[in-house]
Amino acid sequence: MKTLLGQKVGMTRVADKFGRLVGATVIQATPNAVTLVRSQEKDGYTAMQLGYGEATHLHKPQQGQIAKANTKTGKYMIEVRTDGSDQAPALGSELTVETFSAGDIVNVVATSKGHGFAGTVKRHNFRIGPRSHGSMNQRRPGSIGAQQPQRVILGKRMGGHMGAERVTVKHLEVLDVLPQDNILIIKGAVPGIKGALVQISASPRHTAPKQEMPEGGAE
Repeated sequence: MKTLLGQKVGMTRVADKFGRLVGATVIQATPNAVTLVRSQEKDGYTAMQLGYGEATHLHKPQQGQIAKANTKTGKYMIEVRTDGSDQAPALGSELTVETFSAGDIVNVVATSKGHGFAGTVKRHNFRIGPRSHGSMNQRRPGSIGAQQPQRVILGKRMGGHMGAERVTVKHLEVLDVLPQDNILIIKGAVPGIKGALVQISASPRHTAPKQEMPEGGAE
């Protein structure tokens, strides 16, 4: 399974093959190192562990693991399951942005932006009440339940902590790959703040759907 760790740089606009400007996210993914390989015989399943970033301030077990892989990459680590039929990469080998190519469809996983405590209007798109004629209910949540069963039903939409959770955005298209700068340009937005750690994985739908030139040419 093609997987890579990187950091979100920010958003920009690029021209697609039809000359239209589309929003895109720039992700910098310096070479990842394979810090551990799991096998069916020894571990009961097949997987590989990827390391990203300069390995500094690690605990003793991680330091030993990095030394065994003979690499200096591994500040962040994730384990990715691999199909038993796939050829597992060698321990200590590197994976670069050239793992992907323009036109690939990927899924991106990251931690979304945190918004702190948010009310129902911002968190769940509740409508506000009238703002005139003495209205006392502009942004209040309203009733939270009936007389029975005399408790708040689980899953009730109310105010609370918003954001700062693991989010997956699926079926994004890789617009361009810049190996010299370790850059991936992905169409659309991905979760997280600038500098957030992101995981890019190949989607089961490996290639983008065929697009046709819109009527009237490029906008």
